[in-house]
Amino acid sequence: MPTAKPPEGLAFDRLSTPIGEALVMWDADGALRVFDWTEYEPRMQRQLVRHYGPVSPKSGRAPKTLSAALEAYFDGEIGRIDAIRCATGGTPFQKAVWAALRTIPAGTTWSYGGLAARLGHPTAVRAVGLANGANPIGLVVPCHRVIGADGSLTGYGGGLERKRWLLAHEGVALKLAA
Repeated sequence: MPTAKPPEGLAFDRLSTPIGEALVMWDADGALRVFDWTEYEPRMQRQLVRHYGPVSPKSGRAPKTLSAALEAYFDGEIGRIDAIRCATGGTPFQKAVWAALRTIPAGTTWSYGGLAARLGHPTAVRAVGLANGANPIGLVVPCHRVIGADGSLTGYGGGLERKRWLLAHEGVALKLAA
């Protein structure tokens, strides 16, 4: 059962990045609804149906403010993605997790347990992990900044190599695996 009404004027574009082609989707108000990697488009389509029911986005050119902010991020202006307006479907708990993710400063990481504690649900580590994994706006809602309690890289919908690249790009010093 969908968790939200389908957004009006849904459109998508594909953008080239240093770590692969990204798929971005926005609504008529210009709010970003999806950021994912094009090789995961079937997963993204399933998430859209789960959140909104059947939708038929149109192909278009990403709004200049969106594409410019993403390009600036990849050019090293990390904070530029913070100003991108986002909107999602999802449950109230998922939305709370996704809002908390946007408060993780670039160049830092939080653990799943730390994120759960900040949300006031310190025992909900697994639920926080599931919500993190269902994030439809990867990168801008920075789920890649969440790592294991031991400092290890954990799953990322775009793959661990992309997660490693994004964290290094943002200035996170990662432990090398033994």
